[in-house]
Amino acid sequence: MTVHDAVRRYENGGTPVSQMHLLRERRFSAFFWTQFLGALNDNLFKNALAILIVFRSLSVAGLDPSEVVVMSAGVFILPFVLFSAFAGQLADRFRKPPLVRWVKLAEIVLMAIAAVGLALGDLRLLLFVLFLMGAQSSFFGPVKYSILPQLLHKDELVGGNALVETGTFLAILLGTIFGGVLISVPGYGVYLVAGTVLIVAVAGFLASLRVPPLPAENPTLAISLNPITPLRETVRVTSANRTVFLSILGIAWFWFFGGCFIALLPDYGKSVLHGGEHVVTLLLALFCVGTAVGSLLCERLSGRTVELGVVPIGSLGMSLAALDLFLAGTPEAVGGPLLGVGGFIGVPSSWRIMFDFVLIAVFGGLYIVPLYTLVQQRSEAAYRSRVIAGSNIMGALFMVASSIMLMALLRAGLEIPQIFLVLSLMNIAVAFYIYQTIPEFLFRFAAWVVANIMYRLRVVGLDNVPQEGAALLVCNHVSFVDWLFVASACERPPRFVMYHGFRDMRFVSWMFRDAKVIPIAPAHESEDTLVEAFERIAVELENGNLVCIFPEGKLTRDGEINVFRTGVERILERTPVPVVPMALKGMWGSFFSRKDGKTLRRPFRRIWSRVSLVIGPAVAAEEADAVSLSHRVARLADMTPPPSLGGAQAVVEGN
Repeated sequence: MTVHDAVRRYENGGTPVSQMHLLRERRFSAFFWTQFLGALNDNLFKNALAILIVFRSLSVAGLDPSEVVVMSAGVFILPFVLFSAFAGQLADRFRKPPLVRWVKLAEIVLMAIAAVGLALGDLRLLLFVLFLMGAQSSFFGPVKYSILPQLLHKDELVGGNALVETGTFLAILLGTIFGGVLISVPGYGVYLVAGTVLIVAVAGFLASLRVPPLPAENPTLAISLNPITPLRETVRVTSANRTVFLSILGIAWFWFFGGCFIALLPDYGKSVLHGGEHVVTLLLALFCVGTAVGSLLCERLSGRTVELGVVPIGSLGMSLAALDLFLAGTPEAVGGPLLGVGGFIGVPSSWRIMFDFVLIAVFGGLYIVPLYTLVQQRSEAAYRSRVIAGSNIMGALFMVASSIMLMALLRAGLEIPQIFLVLSLMNIAVAFYIYQTIPEFLFRFAAWVVANIMYRLRVVGLDNVPQEGAALLVCNHVSFVDWLFVASACERPPRFVMYHGFRDMRFVSWMFRDAKVIPIAPAHESEDTLVEAFERIAVELENGNLVCIFPEGKLTRDGEINVFRTGVERILERTPVPVVPMALKGMWGSFFSRKDGKTLRRPFRRIWSRVSLVIGPAVAAEEADAVSLSHRVARLADMTPPPSLGGAQAVVEGN
């Protein structure tokens, strides 16, 4: 067994393997600590600077302190727009580990300049350093996410991304704590911050030395020094795959949404909550811990695959929590000096506010991890770094836009709780647009609910489903929701062949539309529908997609496997592709099965029961026929094979 085989989706009969084992392996841990220390340094410096500006009332260019804090967020992000395209070229063209080390060396130099600025109290120099830190981070960004598919097996990507997001937000937490605590030390705060950022920068460089060697993914790529050419090429490769591009838009929106909250925190803590700098640190700590928890929870809920079904849960939760933060308003007036953590916690309404911040962050983790993983998996290796660079550019533009919007709203006289309402409504509108444009998200959400909330799906043999190319999936037919179990288990979206009558069912017809179901009918009902179905199946297979059929053509009435119709042979005769047998176990007797007569009559029967989808090795087209496939599925299901049936039969009889 290889290293990667030991960390497959399930091990020892279906027990999920935790992503935490990656932290013990050098191939991941060296990079993890490199990026963790970089994020720690960025946030230690940024948050110390923000608190310094707000609580010492520093100003520049006639802006008041709250506007300077908002502007500083834009100063850090702007270099991502300017340099990410060029950085993406470098990350695709050259080996990534040496690039990481050069970036970490640059960080040491920048932190030395920052130490001078802090010692002199020169706000203009500090803002310039902040800009350079953004430039340094823009060169690290394309490497940060494009290196993971090289370091990890595909089954580990969700867990790896979850750990990276967890590390990033824990670094924000620790950076916030250390930045807030160190800068507030009377007389010595700026010197403590200066010394700490230098030490962390050196530690990050030392960690980068342990990142294992990796080959360049596109060593023949020509590097263009003209800034327009790489930008144009980055836009082209980023928008080539519509699903990837819209996922990048979703990621960019997350940074817009989250960036607004982080930028508002210092002023919100002081002006609205009447809290001191440690209260600001507490709220940001809750935000970071919540995001880390949500990221790790995402890996658990996803079952180590890219589960797009949790993305709508994340966006809805973020919106509702932000709305409640608006409804919470301003805590009762307390007067007197600014509150410390103890005094703030003593205010009854503070618990509601803290809980809302945690919820926003937890749901944010659920939202962002699947999107990052999808972008990594569905981008070609030769272009992956530039796609990530495009994502960084888009995120940077959105974050700059968030800074501009916040400054405009503050100038217009909106109070911070009212801005939270605006963000909540905007998040709902963006979610509606994304899910209308990519129906796969809502369909996967429905499949995830059935497989993980209504039932407990366990998948065995997922690796037998090919990651690329066409294949025909065949499964026994026990219930009306069998297809949702198959959809939930497969990372690639299969096209399902189903009885045409389902298209007209109220309330659920949207699922069949969004899943691109291929309607089929027996010849005696509609010869045209039958012919069209076989034509569409052939087209989907020729295009390299997965197609799933239930060859029995009807639900089982006794829990046993029915005879497989020979329509499967007709499909393979025209388009010979590998056939993957599947067996669904545990749904007989459920609300959706035909045990004791009609379906859907006893709504609470067999809810939350254990269901298994057992997937067998692929069979070559020339070795597959209706009888042999039915026997293979029966063996997977631990059932008696059905009797052979001679003569040509329609692929369905109807349910």
